[in-house]
Amino acid sequence: MCGRYATTRARQELLDEFQVQLDAVDGDIEPDYNVAPTKQVPAVLTRRPKDAPEEEAAVRQLRTLRWGLVPSWAKDLSIGSRMINARVETAHEKPSYRRAFAKRRCLLPADGYFEWYTLEGQDEPAGKNGKKPKPRKQPFFIRPRDDALMAIAGLYELWKSPEDEWVWTCTVITTDAPDDLGRIHDRMPMVVEPGRWESWLDPELTDVDEVRGLLVPAMAGTMDAYPVSKAVNNVKNNGPQLIEPATDGDSPGNDSDALF
Repeated sequence: MCGRYATTRARQELLDEFQVQLDAVDGDIEPDYNVAPTKQVPAVLTRRPKDAPEEEAAVRQLRTLRWGLVPSWAKDLSIGSRMINARVETAHEKPSYRRAFAKRRCLLPADGYFEWYTLEGQDEPAGKNGKKPKPRKQPFFIRPRDDALMAIAGLYELWKSPEDEWVWTCTVITTDAPDDLGRIHDRMPMVVEPGRWESWLDPELTDVDEVRGLLVPAMAGTMDAYPVSKAVNNVKNNGPQLIEPATDGDSPGNDSDALF
């Protein structure tokens, strides 16, 4: 599961990197080093502008979407908190995702993502209440080795609130992690290669098999992973210090340091 990531690139950098034709973001895009579900996140998608005639071509847009997809048929927003990830193996057939997979795909810019590794060797006895202590977990930050921008594969939906307002929401598509990352967590965000961005974003491309063919699992050895401060555990914490390598006081050491 991908439940936290960092997206810190400046607005202009995103506009340039993705060759955006329409900046549809209201307000500023602030760096976020601790993106959590239900937050607004920058996203790139291709769609006809609002109120544009049907003959007008779709354009590449930069928007902000609420992380946690809410299907159009949902009764309220709360379902989104349980739909932050869509498995690449089944997204095309699940009722909650299949319409979006066919024609509402997006890219979610990220610098990297967080996962929590369960530390081993903790067979501690149960306490007086009969319960064993919760296993300790060490957060890791995982990012491209060349510091390139990650274009995470996502899906988006529009949900109409009882107040008659449209809410734009999204989910992250996940895949199996390669061996060098799988020891931390068996899943990771699916990344779309730059040469496939145009096709992935094309709402006219609706053939499921063709769309699935655009998604290629990450190759082993292309990502760096290192322990970071447990401050990232609290969604209220933010800032560049969250993606810096952990100091001795932040990390338990032992087996977490020997992973790579």
